[in-house]
Amino acid sequence: MSNMTGLPYRQESYFELQMTSRRKLDYRILVAAPMDEPPPNGYAVIYALDGDALFQTLAEAVKLQTRKPKGFDPIVVIGIGYPSREPFDMDRRCRDFTMPVNEASLPSRSIGKPWPTSGHADDFLDFIEQELKPAIAKEWPINAGKQAIVGHSLGGLFTLHALFARPHLFTHYVAGSPSVWWGENEILKELDMFKETWKGEYPLNLLLTIGAEELPDMLDGAEQVFERMKGLAASDIHTNYVKFAEEEHVSVLPAMLSRLPRFLNS
Repeated sequence: MSNMTGLPYRQESYFELQMTSRRKLDYRILVAAPMDEPPPNGYAVIYALDGDALFQTLAEAVKLQTRKPKGFDPIVVIGIGYPSREPFDMDRRCRDFTMPVNEASLPSRSIGKPWPTSGHADDFLDFIEQELKPAIAKEWPINAGKQAIVGHSLGGLFTLHALFARPHLFTHYVAGSPSVWWGENEILKELDMFKETWKGEYPLNLLLTIGAEELPDMLDGAEQVFERMKGLAASDIHTNYVKFAEEEHVSVLPAMLSRLPRFLNS
């Protein structure tokens, strides 16, 4: 069983939760809880991977864009971080965000070291589905029709994998600068298989983003995902592709995150 304990975090509405998964992996769960009362259907919620990199910017964007009287309904923001507190903990994210592939299919790393343990994306999905989401639902009334996950780079790859492997988990998927190249474009094979099996049981939404100044292989990967997703609009999967001018792989993050409140209410 997972273990969750709460600690005060910076502001009255911000909390940090320590959570140990059933597989004995430790996570720091960052929470921005709305001060407003929940709407009749409950709070919308956004789960952000790489919480130490994305959470603060996303939480501030949500806080500003949900101000009344004209703002969106309140949103709970959940950041999934790691004990290292590194913005991008490569060892943990490589383990959690990637699908199993032949290591020979991976490019050489620029730092000259072998790749960390990888290929446990489905274990991480188990943690989100069976442990984290139920824990959050016990604390706040959650709107089942407005649940989003956002990831960047390898996190964007994981977001696409989550969509294709367990489309029931969320209603809105945000893949920022996804690492489509992983395992010689393994995610494109998952996408094609998903297209063959998807029966359009319920509406889903995908926001695919990238910086216009990113590396050519990143741009090509995002374009391939978008082109292949186009045909699913008729079966209730709506894809919005945004290429941010003059932005690179990291500078694109604030622009991407600022889109989320509006996207969640699309």
